[in-house]
Amino acid sequence: MAQLEPGTLVTIVTIVTATFGMVLGAILPAWVEGRAVLKALEGMTRQPEAASDIRNTLLISLALLETTAIYVLLIVLVLIFANPLLNRFFPAG
Repeated sequence: MAQLEPGTLVTIVTIVTATFGMVLGAILPAWVEGRAVLKALEGMTRQPEAASDIRNTLLISLALLETTAIYVLLIVLVLIFANPLLNRFFPAG
């Protein structure tokens, strides 16, 4: 790795970091959403008369939880395709 140019090294590190970020950004929100659904179903089982309210709250919560994965995807795409580190530390010219 010592023979790589600094710009190439930053690119490789960025891609590896983006890969790990996307993996964690996909797994963790999915796990949390699954737990939220599980708890909502348990609540609906215990109180069937409140199932409508629990379902509405669950859908809003899932939408908010999913934004975490979307933000991670956005940051990863920026790092891969519009890497601000390259232009800041290694200006063209």
